[in-house]
Amino acid sequence: MTKDELKEKIKALVNDIYNPETLTGKEEITLDAPKFPVLAKFPELKDIIIDLLTDQYEIFVTDIQWVAPRPTTFRIVLGNGESFLLTYTPRSWIGQVEGKKYYLLNLSEEEQAAQAIARMLAYGVTEEKPGGTETPEETPSETPEETPAA
Repeated sequence: MTKDELKEKIKALVNDIYNPETLTGKEEITLDAPKFPVLAKFPELKDIIIDLLTDQYEIFVTDIQWVAPRPTTFRIVLGNGESFLLTYTPRSWIGQVEGKKYYLLNLSEEEQAAQAIARMLAYGVTEEKPGGTETPEETPSETPEETPAA
Protein backbone atom coordinates (compact mmCIF):
# COMPACT_ATOMS: atom_id res chain seq x y z
CA MET A 1 0.00 0.00 0.00
CA THR A 2 1.37 3.36 -0.96
CA LYS A 3 1.24 6.54 1.03
CA ASP A 4 -1.45 8.05 -1.21
CA GLU A 5 -3.65 4.94 -0.94
CA LEU A 6 -3.39 5.06 2.85
CA LYS A 7 -4.40 8.73 2.88
CA GLU A 8 -7.43 8.02 0.68
CA LYS A 9 -8.48 5.10 2.88
CA ILE A 10 -8.25 7.26 6.04
CA LYS A 11 -10.26 10.04 4.39
CA ALA A 12 -12.96 7.57 3.39
CA LEU A 13 -13.14 6.17 6.95
CA VAL A 14 -13.35 9.65 8.47
CA ASN A 15 -16.14 10.62 6.09
CA ASP A 16 -18.05 7.43 6.96
CA ILE A 17 -17.72 8.00 10.70
CA TYR A 18 -18.56 11.71 10.81
CA ASN A 19 -21.21 11.74 8.08
CA PRO A 20 -24.59 12.20 9.82
CA GLU A 21 -26.41 10.33 7.05
CA THR A 22 -24.52 7.12 7.84
CA LEU A 23 -25.18 7.37 11.60
CA THR A 24 -28.62 5.77 11.33
CA GLY A 25 -28.75 2.92 13.79
CA LYS A 26 -25.52 4.06 15.45
CA GLU A 27 -25.00 6.22 18.49
CA GLU A 28 -24.76 9.87 17.73
CA ILE A 29 -21.33 11.32 18.37
CA THR A 30 -21.44 14.34 20.66
CA LEU A 31 -18.63 16.45 21.96
CA ASP A 32 -20.71 17.94 24.76
CA ALA A 33 -19.67 16.97 28.27
CA PRO A 34 -22.44 15.33 30.29
CA LYS A 35 -24.08 17.48 32.96
CA PHE A 36 -23.23 14.93 35.66
CA PRO A 37 -19.97 13.13 34.78
CA VAL A 38 -20.17 10.91 37.88
CA LEU A 39 -23.15 9.12 36.29
CA ALA A 40 -20.88 7.88 33.50
CA LYS A 41 -18.74 6.09 36.08
CA PHE A 42 -21.69 4.76 38.10
CA PRO A 43 -24.63 3.79 35.84
CA GLU A 44 -26.43 2.12 38.76
CA LEU A 45 -26.62 5.53 40.44
CA LYS A 46 -28.49 6.93 37.46
CA ASP A 47 -31.03 4.10 37.71
CA ILE A 48 -31.73 4.75 41.39
CA ILE A 49 -32.02 8.52 40.83
CA ILE A 50 -34.53 7.85 38.05
CA ASP A 51 -36.47 5.58 40.44
CA LEU A 52 -36.61 8.36 43.04
CA LEU A 53 -37.04 11.46 40.84
CA THR A 54 -38.25 10.20 37.40
CA ASP A 55 -36.27 10.37 34.19
CA GLN A 56 -36.50 14.18 34.24
CA TYR A 57 -34.19 14.37 37.26
CA GLU A 58 -31.91 16.94 35.55
CA ILE A 59 -34.56 19.62 36.15
CA PHE A 60 -34.45 19.11 39.92
CA VAL A 61 -30.78 18.19 40.53
CA THR A 62 -28.01 20.76 40.36
CA ASP A 63 -25.04 18.62 41.36
CA ILE A 64 -24.05 15.04 42.15
CA GLN A 65 -20.98 14.75 44.36
CA TRP A 66 -18.99 11.63 45.12
CA VAL A 67 -18.56 11.98 48.88
CA ALA A 68 -16.85 8.77 50.06
CA PRO A 69 -15.24 5.81 48.32
CA ARG A 70 -16.15 3.16 50.86
CA PRO A 71 -19.01 2.71 51.36
CA THR A 72 -19.60 4.46 48.07
CA THR A 73 -21.63 7.53 48.99
CA PHE A 74 -23.02 10.30 46.82
CA ARG A 75 -24.55 13.65 47.75
CA ILE A 76 -27.40 14.71 45.49
CA VAL A 77 -27.84 18.50 45.60
CA LEU A 78 -31.30 19.68 44.65
CA GLY A 79 -32.19 22.92 42.92
CA ASN A 80 -33.17 24.67 46.15
CA GLY A 81 -29.84 23.91 47.86
CA GLU A 82 -31.13 20.97 49.90
CA SER A 83 -29.33 17.65 49.56
CA PHE A 84 -29.65 13.98 50.40
CA LEU A 85 -27.25 11.04 50.42
CA LEU A 86 -27.28 7.79 48.48
CA THR A 87 -25.01 4.98 49.70
CA TYR A 88 -24.26 1.83 47.73
CA THR A 89 -24.18 -1.49 49.58
CA PRO A 90 -23.77 -4.94 48.01
CA ARG A 91 -27.46 -5.73 48.56
CA SER A 92 -29.12 -2.41 47.85
CA TRP A 93 -28.93 1.36 47.95
CA ILE A 94 -29.55 3.29 51.15
CA GLY A 95 -31.01 6.78 50.90
CA GLN A 96 -30.56 9.21 53.74
CA VAL A 97 -33.14 11.97 53.38
CA GLU A 98 -33.64 14.57 56.12
CA GLY A 99 -31.67 12.42 58.56
CA LYS A 100 -33.76 9.27 58.07
CA LYS A 101 -32.42 6.16 56.33
CA TYR A 102 -34.46 4.38 53.70
CA TYR A 103 -33.42 0.93 52.43
CA LEU A 104 -34.33 1.26 48.78
CA LEU A 105 -34.59 -2.51 48.24
CA ASN A 106 -38.04 -2.34 49.85
CA LEU A 107 -40.65 -0.74 47.62
CA SER A 108 -42.47 0.88 50.54
CA GLU A 109 -39.28 2.53 51.81
CA GLU A 110 -38.40 3.65 48.28
CA GLU A 111 -41.80 5.34 48.05
CA GLN A 112 -41.28 6.98 51.45
CA ALA A 113 -37.88 8.26 50.32
CA ALA A 114 -39.42 9.68 47.14
CA GLN A 115 -42.08 11.43 49.21
CA ALA A 116 -39.43 12.86 51.56
CA ILE A 117 -37.48 14.18 48.55
CA ALA A 118 -40.70 15.72 47.19
CA ARG A 119 -41.18 17.49 50.54
CA MET A 120 -37.62 18.80 50.34
CA LEU A 121 -38.26 20.12 46.84
CA ALA A 122 -41.44 21.80 48.05
CA TYR A 123 -39.52 23.82 50.65
CA GLY A 124 -38.62 26.30 47.94
CA VAL A 125 -35.47 28.30 47.54
CA THR A 126 -34.19 29.78 50.74
CA GLU A 127 -32.98 33.34 50.30
CA GLU A 128 -30.21 34.72 52.45
CA LYS A 129 -29.76 38.39 53.03
CA PRO A 130 -26.51 39.86 51.77
CA GLY A 131 -24.09 40.34 54.60
CA GLY A 132 -24.94 37.13 56.42
CA THR A 133 -26.79 37.20 59.72
CA GLU A 134 -28.62 40.22 60.94
CA THR A 135 -26.95 42.27 63.63
CA PRO A 136 -29.05 43.27 66.59
CA GLU A 137 -29.82 46.94 66.95
CA GLU A 138 -27.16 48.87 68.75
CA THR A 139 -27.85 49.16 72.42
CA PRO A 140 -27.53 52.57 74.00
CA SER A 141 -24.19 53.19 75.56
CA GLU A 142 -24.00 52.82 79.27
CA THR A 143 -22.52 56.27 79.76
CA PRO A 144 -24.98 58.77 81.21
CA GLU A 145 -26.30 61.26 78.77
CA GLU A 146 -25.50 64.89 79.33
CA THR A 147 -28.43 67.12 79.97
CA PRO A 148 -28.53 70.26 77.91
CA ALA A 149 -28.13 73.56 79.72
CA ALA A 150 -31.25 75.56 80.00
